[in-house]
Amino acid sequence: MKNEELEKYVLSHIDAEGDYLYRLYRATNIHLLHGRMASGHLQGRLLKMLVEMVKPENILEVGTFSGYSSICLAEGLAEGGKVYTFEINDEQEDFTRPWIEGSHVADKIEFIIGNAITEAPRLGITFDMAFIDGDKRTYIETYEMALKVMRPGGFIVADNTLWDGHVVDPAYDHDQQTIGIRNFNDHISRDPRVEKVILPLRDGLTLIKIL
Repeated sequence: MKNEELEKYVLSHIDAEGDYLYRLYRATNIHLLHGRMASGHLQGRLLKMLVEMVKPENILEVGTFSGYSSICLAEGLAEGGKVYTFEINDEQEDFTRPWIEGSHVADKIEFIIGNAITEAPRLGITFDMAFIDGDKRTYIETYEMALKVMRPGGFIVADNTLWDGHVVDPAYDHDQQTIGIRNFNDHISRDPRVEKVILPLRDGLTLIKIL
């Protein structure tokens, strides 16, 4: 009960998510399996602010899902900025594309169905920021791809890095998604090419700066 009250308190003391995002989050939870995967109010406002702080021109997003985070990232962009968001599940397109195209930042979002690990490098774009929120089993491969297409000094934000606490729960020792997150966290912790910090926000959010 205390955590629920604290969450309500936090959400009532930060910027509102806006009616469009509220409706999108609600529709996501009604119509899609695992609706909780959408970033939501608190994380969405954080993503927008991080973009405003980093001031990227091009953002790479891996894992569009319902488009909630894509819109939040785009909201923080200056004029001329672009979010290139990849969703590997083509069955997601019928739900997600109308929501992205109906948003007030539609001109700042390029929604691409495909595997970002192979397709993002083919864009020939140097990215300033990346948001990784795709298949947990391939987080390391996604991260290594992102490093190759990003500028020095760029920022990577990786979602779900505490995986609902499963990273420290022996009951999930044989779960492939948990193993993927654990391996990713170990990989990042030993990587001298970057600075990193894990925020225990929602499901865990790792901020990574490329040196």
